[in-house]
Amino acid sequence: MTARTHPAVTIVETVLRDYGVAGEVTWLDGAATTAALAAEALGIEVGAIANSLVFTLDGEPTLIMTSGAHRVDTTWVGEQLGGRLKRADAEMVKAATGQVIGGVAPVGHPAPIRTYVDAALAAYPEVWAAAGHAHTVFPVTFEELVRMTGGQVIVVEPAEASA
Repeated sequence: MTARTHPAVTIVETVLRDYGVAGEVTWLDGAATTAALAAEALGIEVGAIANSLVFTLDGEPTLIMTSGAHRVDTTWVGEQLGGRLKRADAEMVKAATGQVIGGVAPVGHPAPIRTYVDAALAAYPEVWAAAGHAHTVFPVTFEELVRMTGGQVIVVEPAEASA
């Protein structure tokens, strides 16, 4: 692992400090564009990866922080949130977060984004999220993640999907 810099990562690091999060950004040798790759690089369970997934909810950018062990059931979650949830395209992700798919952090966006956090992440004493670049991650507690993002805790897939 080598020390590097990137504008989006610098913004994320500033937000982490502002919120008093002790975890430091780690630069990985390879890109961790999926939860499985990030978990493998860190030697942790895939469920402890907090994926930052951007959707639109009735056309508005919406960030869902989901456990790497889960898939967001867009139809079901949309119904739970009272709207239509669709995966955002790369252009919408970049516009809403200032970051590109594969490295989207839960924080450091140009403007606040409505955010939801997968309740399953609470099962882990520490979760890892992208830090604004595909080669970066940082550790955070579930409570810190919810506090930093202002996110609402939700379930992202129906109970029968995870059984």
